[in-house]
Amino acid sequence: MSNEPLSAASGPGRALIVGCGYLGRRVASRLLAEGWQVAATTRKQSRVKELERMGVEPVVADWTDRRSLLALPPHDRVLVAVAYDAASGASRYETQFLGFRNLLLATDPAADLCYVSTTGVFHQSGGEWVDERSPCRPRQASARVHLEAEQLLTVHRRRGPWCVLRLAGIYGPDRVPRVRNVLSGQPIEADPQSFLNLIHVEDAAAAVIECWRAGPHKRQRYYVVSDGVPVRREAFYSEVSRITGGPQPQFQAPNSPTASRRGGDKRIWNAAVRRDLLPQLQFPSYRDGLRAILSH
Repeated sequence: MSNEPLSAASGPGRALIVGCGYLGRRVASRLLAEGWQVAATTRKQSRVKELERMGVEPVVADWTDRRSLLALPPHDRVLVAVAYDAASGASRYETQFLGFRNLLLATDPAADLCYVSTTGVFHQSGGEWVDERSPCRPRQASARVHLEAEQLLTVHRRRGPWCVLRLAGIYGPDRVPRVRNVLSGQPIEADPQSFLNLIHVEDAAAAVIECWRAGPHKRQRYYVVSDGVPVRREAFYSEVSRITGGPQPQFQAPNSPTASRRGGDKRIWNAAVRRDLLPQLQFPSYRDGLRAILSH
């Protein structure tokens, strides 16, 4: 990871964050600390003050409505980290694909765009190791839409700079998966011997910054982003129990095929991202991350 400040080609850096949530806020904070001008979209007027307090320029826009994207502020970098909101009333395809298409048409084609995808695009489910070269035949609707959006990006930005980060499960402060189940003794619907692949939110934010900092030879690239320490669910939740002093985790078989598929069972090989973007992780394994989050 470089300690040099991220710079734009000329003048002050200007970033646009589309999806300023759990990950986007941390990317914004890092950019602001380096003197960048940061704008972020939000569909909710109620978030305007929150963004302003961060030092971020709020842009009230809904990317499913092209008209709301007509007055985007100037930008050198674009981060797309949009989570699906079922309460919006729109389908995943309408928001994650058609909305993204609207954004591609509205943003500067010369801007360096980072699209946050998911390792869910990989269909493998037998404990196999997967990396950037592995085939993708996603089973879940959410992952299929992400894969279609990735393909759309490559078509729309044949010459422009872009990077796709396929993130493993993001965890961090206030976001440890199923921790409440462990603390309350409630069973977890999952195979205890299946694998979890994780990345701490701070390392995920660093990957976004380093993606933008990387040279031209690393443009138009896909990276799978994880800490490289796949862990069986039983071991992960036992570590949660050990740190918190809670009861030993209990498991039960998923009560639906959908829930079973959601758990997944693959192992992410992160050699490329460690070589090109993140040679050093702040939280190199789930043990380091859980200790920092739960030991207080």
